[in-house]
Amino acid sequence: MARPRAFDEAQVLHAVREQFWDAGYAATSLDDLMRVSGLGKGSLYAAFGDKRELFLRALRSYTKDNHEHLRSVLTDTPRAIDALRTLLEAAVGEAVGSGVRRGCLLANSTCELGNADLDVLVHAHDTYEASTVLIADCVSRAQDEDDLPAGSDPIALARALLAAQQGIVFMSRTGMDTSTLTATARSLADQLLPTRASDRTDS
Repeated sequence: MARPRAFDEAQVLHAVREQFWDAGYAATSLDDLMRVSGLGKGSLYAAFGDKRELFLRALRSYTKDNHEHLRSVLTDTPRAIDALRTLLEAAVGEAVGSGVRRGCLLANSTCELGNADLDVLVHAHDTYEASTVLIADCVSRAQDEDDLPAGSDPIALARALLAAQQGIVFMSRTGMDTSTLTATARSLADQLLPTRASDRTDS
């Protein structure tokens, strides 16, 4: 009879995900994975497969969490236009650990592995497409609330917002200061999300 696992798989997956996020795929060694997980090679690989499979599971868990967070922000914010602005300003992020911003694990991994690993490339494409649909739904809601012009294409605007958000995340990795990043995010929001508040009569 197989012995029950004496570790929490979710905690281990989170730990190795942080390691891959900090160091990248190539620079993460088996010793690193054993250190952060607290598991030996046999236990680690028996539960999660080899390094690549472990990385893919960590990446998928990251994108799942991010997708759920994005859905929450876009659907739970009372006014859709505010949710869309938050999407851009939240991309500024905060420095962690040694003071270096880590950016987006999916974007980092796609830059590192996309040309060599089709699974990573396909996962990135599917994830960005799913995010685009969520953002487009929020754009449609903002149009219904008369905060965005009704004639604009929600999908096209969603792609532009996602590209702007990812650009801010990338710029944050260069060491650009928070105030400059925030000003950039707000400038992009003003250009991509022109308010129609002046067109409405306040009650």
